[in-house]
Amino acid sequence: MIIEQTHWTKKDGWQAVGPDRRMSTATLVLAFGDRDVIADPARFDEIRARYPEAHIVCGSTSGEIIGTAVHDESIAVTAITFEKTRIVVAGIDIGAYDGSFRAGAALIGALPREELVHVFVISDGGQVNGSELVRGMTSALPESVSVTGGLAGDGTRFQRTVVGLDAPPVEGAIVAVGFYGDRLKVGYSSMGGWDSFGPDRVITRAERNVLYELDGQSALSLYKKYLGDLAAALPKSAMLFPISIKGQDGGTSVVRTILSVDEEDESMTFAGDMPVGAYARLMKANFDRLIDGASVAASETRQMAGLDQPDLALLISCVGRKIVLSQRTEEEVECVREVMGERTVLAGFYSYGEISPFSASTQCELHNQTMTITTFSER
Repeated sequence: MIIEQTHWTKKDGWQAVGPDRRMSTATLVLAFGDRDVIADPARFDEIRARYPEAHIVCGSTSGEIIGTAVHDESIAVTAITFEKTRIVVAGIDIGAYDGSFRAGAALIGALPREELVHVFVISDGGQVNGSELVRGMTSALPESVSVTGGLAGDGTRFQRTVVGLDAPPVEGAIVAVGFYGDRLKVGYSSMGGWDSFGPDRVITRAERNVLYELDGQSALSLYKKYLGDLAAALPKSAMLFPISIKGQDGGTSVVRTILSVDEEDESMTFAGDMPVGAYARLMKANFDRLIDGASVAASETRQMAGLDQPDLALLISCVGRKIVLSQRTEEEVECVREVMGERTVLAGFYSYGEISPFSASTQCELHNQTMTITTFSER
């Protein structure tokens, strides 16, 4: 596996990050950038000119990760030449399907099954229900095939996101990259680091990702009670107080981010489903634990892959973590570097949702407020 990275800013244009290999035969290019910047057809044409033979996957972000640096209003490009691995790409428009579940199943249906070992997905983060998308994808895959990826971001604007495959990115798009062959080693992990507080409450009224009632009470009123003065800053202040949910049978909790609130019907819309009967509990930020969570995710990923220093680590972290960590944001990326070592290339973005199985499982989940890491190595 040969990797090259470049970075675009309005001030400096395109600059090489690390060795400038001029990889005209790159197999796959991942381009993550600010919505307005990455959607500019001129930027896509420049990437295509540099990598004429590659499949180019583009996605908008809430911050770009390249090396240990976190940028805004830029484009971070990672070009990869796979030497022992075959890839197949597929892209769909959510508008062509009756819901995100069917879209997810159709997306996976476009990938050949034989020798498929992993799928990496970048999805529109505004029009797509991430929970349904994940369920649709996993319904169409053998249990032995893992899925990781994320939902595109839009800074803290929460207006629209764009994704593209071999073309300038657009709204409503979902792209999958299938990896084939037994020479590719893949590792993954997802970790949060938030503190829970308050009692468990039962979700008594909800419709998919819209929550109305907890314990028979208005969920929004209850949430505002806990937020106190911060309630006036909703929905942005909700990034500081996500909610964890777990099923009636217990099991591992997943975290959900609040995307919007509706004062008229006293509801809250989340980035993933809020199943009726599940238990919900409020969470709050713990700066040190958030950073430690990134370190733990890196350690688990490396251990799963069985490699000291993977070739490539793709980091997808939640915009909520970036808002909370603020000037300390790069610390969570630096923790990953400390675990992975200097040889591993780091790339990624801040998202509206992270897609990954829990460690030691291929059962995929939509996560919020986590650092999710996927590593790739050819051996």
